[in-house]
Amino acid sequence: MIAKTEMLIRRPVVEVFEAFINPEITTKFWFTKSSGRLETGKQIRWEWEMYNSGTDVNVKVIEPNKRILVDWMAFGRPTTIEWIFTSRPDNTTFVSIKNNGFQGTEEEIAEQAVSSTEGFTFVLAGLKALLEHNINLNLIADRFPG
Repeated sequence: MIAKTEMLIRRPVVEVFEAFINPEITTKFWFTKSSGRLETGKQIRWEWEMYNSGTDVNVKVIEPNKRILVDWMAFGRPTTIEWIFTSRPDNTTFVSIKNNGFQGTEEEIAEQAVSSTEGFTFVLAGLKALLEHNINLNLIADRFPG
């Protein structure tokens, strides 16, 4: 089973791609802390301090302005995330995020896929608000207000 979400971001591909590999930008709409910039072959630590949670991210592939492929621990098991960035003639970018490799019972796999789809939809919505309108919607922090 694959979790998938997509969104048009009304910004050039170079800006959208940079938002995912540069933690100075990513921390404004997704995780709160990162050990570094995404680069092929590196292991990075992402943290969500409001949830006292974090994960190690193994960067498999970086194709500038086109694709990012990583493995990370999700739901206690490794999964793979792939971002595809499609530059459009009107200087906008279509972003597709796929997460796969879920493990467990059929019910657990379905629950993980739904949760992942939901989470990455929030990530894309937060990115869209930030890059298009310079607004931080606090979607990730407000998802589970505690």
